[in-house]
Order: sequence, then structure tokens, then C-alpha cells
Amino acid sequence: MHNLAMHDLALSRLARARAGHTLSPEDIHLLAEHASHAELLQAAEALTVAGHGTRVGYSRKVFIPLTRLCRNTCGYCTFATTPKAVPSAYLSADEVLAIARAGAAAGCHEALFTLGERPESRYQAARDALAALGHGSTIEYLAEMAALVHRETGLLPHVNPGTMSAEEIALLRPLSASMGIMLESSSTRLCERGGPHWKCVDKHPDVRLETLRLAGEQAVPMTTGILIGIGETRRERVDSLLALRDLNAAHGHLQEIIVQNFRAKPGTVMARADEPGLDDHTWTIAMARLIFGARMSIQAPPNLRPGELGPLLRAGVNDWGGISPVTLDHVNPEAAWPQIDALAAETAAHGRHLRPRLPLIPTFVREAARWTDTAMCTALLRRADASGFARADDWLAGTGQAPSPAALRAFVPQAGATAPSQAIRALLDKALAGRELAEDEIVRLFDAQGADLHAVMAAADRLRRDTVGEAVTHVRNCNINYTNICQHRCGFCAFAKSHAASTLRGPAYRLEAEQVAARALEAWARGATEVCMQGGIHPHYTGDTYLELLAAVKRATPDMHIHAFSPLEIRHGAATLGLSLHDYLRRLRDAGLRTLPGTAAEILDDEVRAIICPDKLDSAQWLEVMEAAHAVGMRSTATIMFGHVDAPRHWARHLLAIRRLQAKTGGFTEFVPLPFVHMESPLWHKGRARSGPTLRESVLMHAVARLVLHPLIPNIQTSWVKMGAEGAALCLQAGANDLGGTLMYESITRAAGGANGQLMETADLRAIAARCERPLRQRSTLYEAVPPAADRAAVGPPQHPRQVHRLHATA
Repeated sequence: MHNLAMHDLALSRLARARAGHTLSPEDIHLLAEHASHAELLQAAEALTVAGHGTRVGYSRKVFIPLTRLCRNTCGYCTFATTPKAVPSAYLSADEVLAIARAGAAAGCHEALFTLGERPESRYQAARDALAALGHGSTIEYLAEMAALVHRETGLLPHVNPGTMSAEEIALLRPLSASMGIMLESSSTRLCERGGPHWKCVDKHPDVRLETLRLAGEQAVPMTTGILIGIGETRRERVDSLLALRDLNAAHGHLQEIIVQNFRAKPGTVMARADEPGLDDHTWTIAMARLIFGARMSIQAPPNLRPGELGPLLRAGVNDWGGISPVTLDHVNPEAAWPQIDALAAETAAHGRHLRPRLPLIPTFVREAARWTDTAMCTALLRRADASGFARADDWLAGTGQAPSPAALRAFVPQAGATAPSQAIRALLDKALAGRELAEDEIVRLFDAQGADLHAVMAAADRLRRDTVGEAVTHVRNCNINYTNICQHRCGFCAFAKSHAASTLRGPAYRLEAEQVAARALEAWARGATEVCMQGGIHPHYTGDTYLELLAAVKRATPDMHIHAFSPLEIRHGAATLGLSLHDYLRRLRDAGLRTLPGTAAEILDDEVRAIICPDKLDSAQWLEVMEAAHAVGMRSTATIMFGHVDAPRHWARHLLAIRRLQAKTGGFTEFVPLPFVHMESPLWHKGRARSGPTLRESVLMHAVARLVLHPLIPNIQTSWVKMGAEGAALCLQAGANDLGGTLMYESITRAAGGANGQLMETADLRAIAARCERPLRQRSTLYEAVPPAADRAAVGPPQHPRQVHRLHATA
């Protein structure tokens, strides 16, 4: 009866753990003693999926064994050796760079420096070698080599130097993306005579825990973990994990926990020791998951359990650690790394998706400014995607460069591919029924990989066909950016200038109303049906300025649809005239304004806006302007500008805000994803933003928007300016139905470094549609059919904007 009662109590604690509660040490030991193996694994897998979804990370690395000399003599180690057994005490700079360059050429992100601990305190050969290199310690030389590798190859160093002082940690912190030291075990018993750590001064648990504590005080992200099967008991394993949890509770700096299984190696003291079995390993992984919770990254080396990866995943593993396509595992040379393609296939066979990551795990990359030095933070962000994983393709928004064949392969279902997950199928059914998805559900769609990605794209494409048909629409229009002088300083914007700014991309300018009207007239003559007018918030502009612009264009082209003024400009105009939004919008409407562009939305989440545009209107104010415009009878577009400092959760919130306002007003005509063009962005140059979204993220934004906004917003536009022709064609196969406008004179994207944007002729747009085997149809701004326009006294090609801008340095 006692055992039955204890089992029931253990089950109640498992339920608490699954609900996200942190269990006490007493409760953890209760689980360890009274919950069954199957019950532990079931709870651990549920927590893993809750915290990481189906993603399984790995770091593509190159292994640099800086020195194999060590002052410790662990009973299981073959990495450490003697000076006579190696050509030299340390790898030379040339040898280090040769390995690193091979790794960079093979597409690695991580340079893993592994080395023995303080060999100079034991070997004269190490002291002599260091002296010849100009260093007094191994860690000083490591610092030089980490800096060299990063500078010369761009690889991100992850350093494993063993125990360190606070000063040594401070020396290495600016030069590394992350550091690592295995606790192995908190059991002092293993340090006694005959134990695996006998006479190993650096393996005493107090010393190793002190290094981890000092790293936490300096906000250094650390990889650590335990080595099982070296003579410890299960209770000691649990105590080791709890000791690590206590450190992490104090500092939050443990980025991942490794549960590594001992391998017996010939030539060691423990050559005949029993290795831990698979069940023992999975039991320990499950306990680690239950101790640390859903979000901790739990790792097990896949090369030490070949053919047994499924049970490890079910036990709580969400990461395979570093895998090298170049070098062997110098710590376990008998265990070959799995081929990455084979590892991906085996992972997928168990319902998970392999994702490349950086040495800093994704959740820490999202806060890289907290965990790394400024230069390393910049390097990490430029290699990262929105979820903090490594960018999986080389495509960049706005460059005009076509996606590589490797990038395109991700969008093509492969022969023998697995079916989409049940979770994704359920979300797609809900979206196709027109029901509102929850924030977490939308985030899950943005995380789609492999078969799930293909299912999301296919569902969005079918929904597009059923909703708006096969035609790809476009509008003949002209963009007029009448001033780039702006009193706001948005971190993402390379278009805005101060009064007398002079930059590589052109000086400050302001067009007079007559110049704007002349451009509108030229556009009308070329067949345009819409003029889109937007500009910076000029400090001398008032609400009357915008009314004058409307009047001038209306006089020149009475039948032109005027699509103009961002919500920021509307608020500025109303405030300068002392009018309410509704009253000012009525005046604009009566003066000829027909629709509003949905720009200045960026991301409708104030957490993001506080970083990218802190002095701009907030999310509620943007939505307020749009609701007011819809209330006075004007319609508008809605946009999202993504791929900078944001994450999929922010995208989900943005889409829900748009959907909910549309349900209330019905005023949005279309949704337009705008990938961040980073090349000239101030925020990017300061190292505080990513290099725009990946191709996968950009295509998914169109697909997920189609699904989330159904049936309320029927039109999803893809920006050929940002996506390029090839990227736009992909989006047309993932839910988009519109290519936007022909533009003429567009200058905002080009100011950001974009290669596209000046003009796209109808034939060019038709070629994009033809890639998808779909017809092109001209539309009005409000998506009414427009027959191809007769040539309205066609004029020659428009002049470059710099040739017609009149500068007003003192305007």
C-alpha cells in the first residue's frame, strides 16, 4: 500500500511538472524513485514538445583541439595525452587557421575549441611552448586563437577550456559566442582513491561549480551537463542536475544541459567498465527535462547512440549538439559523427525536424546583447533567423539576387517525404474554416518545416484559388515620395534625412506640390490609375501641406485614384491643425483622398516598436487611425515590415490585430508583407538587427497571412520590390494573389539598399505570373477589374528621381 500511495503521489508531481511548475528537490527524488520509466518519458516528451515544438537543433561545427595535454588524469579519457605522444604541445596559428578555414568552406558556423586543462602546471614542454608563443598560460593562447579564427574566417568560437578564474572568464568573454564546461558529476565520492576523478584537481565538483558560478556573474552563456555511467548512482545524477538548476536559477546563464553517456575506451583505467544502457540513458534525460522544464535545451550526442535516436527524442532531447562535416570527435574518436543528411532523415522519421543553429542556442540569440560582447552579438544576429536558429538560406530581401537552388529545394516536396504532422493538419483545418487562430497556433505555423511547410503553402495556395481565383492582379501606379526630410529617427529607415543631410544615397529633398502634380500627370499619361504619395514627417509640414498636395494632384489628374499618407502623416496633419482624426480625415476625403496605405505599421507590438521606432506612433495609435479612416468611408491597405529584431510571436500578434480590426470595420483591401531590407539600415549597421528575413520566413509570412486573415481579407500582396521576381513567384504559390504596383519613382526601398523599385513594366509582371502558370490582370486600387489602358499620349521613360528633385536645404 505504501508503494502504491507513493506512486500516486509521484503521478501528481508529474502532472504539476507537465503543467509547468518547478518541482522541489524532494519531489524530484520522489519521481526518480516511484514513477515508472514510461511515465517519466511520457511527461518529458510532452514538456519537450511544449517548449521546442518539433525542432531539433544542431550546430555545424569544426573541432579545434588546441592542446591535448592536460594536468588531469581522468580514468576514462583518451583525449588527454603526454608531450611525447604529440608533434607539439599546441597547434600553431597556421594549423588552427587551416582547420577553421576548412570548416568555413564546409558551411560551419562554430569553431569548437577543446583543450586539456592547464597543462603548463604539469609539463615543462607546455611551459616552453607557451613561452615561445609569447604567452604565460594556455587560456591566454586560447584567447589569441579564438580572436584569430573569428577575424580571419568569421566562425563563432565556442570555447571549452575547463575551470577558469573570474579574470580568465573576462578575458575570453568578448572573444567567444559561448563557453562550456561539463560538471560531469557533483559527487565528491568519484574523486576518492580508485574513482574516475582521483587526483584530478579540476574535476572536483566544487571547483567546476565555482567556474559556472563565476560565469553566471559575468553573464556568460554556458553549456554544461553530466556524464553518466562513470560510477555514480542515479540519486547522484539527480543531485548533480539539481546543483546545476540552482546555479541557473541564480543567473539564468546555462544555455543547454548535456546528458552524455560514458563510452569505455581501450587503454584507459575504465576500459572494462560497463557502459550505461539505453534505458538508463533515457531515464536520466527524462529526469533532466523534468528538473529543468520545457524551455531548457537538453542535448545528447548522437554519435554515441547510433541507431537509437528515437528513444532519446522521446526522453526529452531537443538538440544534437555540435556535428562536424570536417573533423572527427577528438574526445570520442571511435564514434564517427553522423552524416547531417542522414541525421535529418532519422530525426524526421521520429516526427521531428532538424534545424541548424549557432553556438549560442536560439533563446539566447534572441537576447544576444545581454549574453555577448557587442561585436560578437553583431556577428550572431547577422547569421540568425527570426527564431534564433542559423539562417538556412543565403537569400536576402531587396538585393535582386535570385534564390540559390539549395534555398529553393526547401519548398519542393521530396520523394518519400513524411506526411505533415497531425498538429499542423488540425491548425490548417481550423484556419480554412475561417476561425480565429490563437497566438501560439500562429507561431506554430511560422515554425513549419519539411512536410509541414509544404502543407501550409499548399493550403494557402488552395485557399487563394478558392477565394480570389487564378488571376494574378496588379495596379498601374506611381509612387511619389515628396520629401525624405523627417523629424523621426526610426532605426530601420535609411530613407529619412535631416534638413541638410548628405549621404551616399542622396541628399535631403522636398518636392513642391506642382512637382508632385507633374509626376502624377506623367504617370497618368503612361496608363497609371493610382498615385501613391508618402514622405517623411517634415518639421515644417502641417495638415494643410497634405491638403495642398491633394489639390495639386486633383487639378492635374482629376480621375486619378489618390492613395496617400501613412497613419503617421495623418496624425501629424491632424495635430498641427488641432483637429480630431475623424474631422481631419473627412477634410482629406473631401479633398480627393480615396484610400490610405497601411505603412508605418512595421510590427504592431510595442515591445518591438520600442527598439525600432521609439518616437513613432504606437500600435494602438496606428490602429486608431485606420479605424477612423474606415469610419469615414475610406479603405486602406495593411502591411507588416518584418525580419529585423522581431520574432514569430510578434508576427502573430500583428496578424491578430489586423484580423480583429478587419472584423470590426471591413476596411482593409489587402495585406502586404514587406521583408526588411537591411543593407543601409542604421539599426543593422549598429549591429542591433538581423539581415532581414530568410526566404522561408518571407514565403511563410504570405502563406500564414492568407490562412490567419481568412475570410476577412481576400487579397494578399507580394512585393516584387522586396522579394525580387523569383521570390515573388514563390509567394504567388503560397497564398499571394497580387503583385502590387508598377511604382515608378519608388525610392524608399532603394534608399535602404534595395536593387529593385524603380519601375516594373506590365510585361515583367506577366513574366512573374507566368512562372506560376497564371494569367495577369490589371485592377484598380479597390480591386475592381480594369481593362488594359489605352496609351495616354505615352511619354518616354521617367527621369531618375535625383534628376528632378529640387533640394530645399532650409525648407
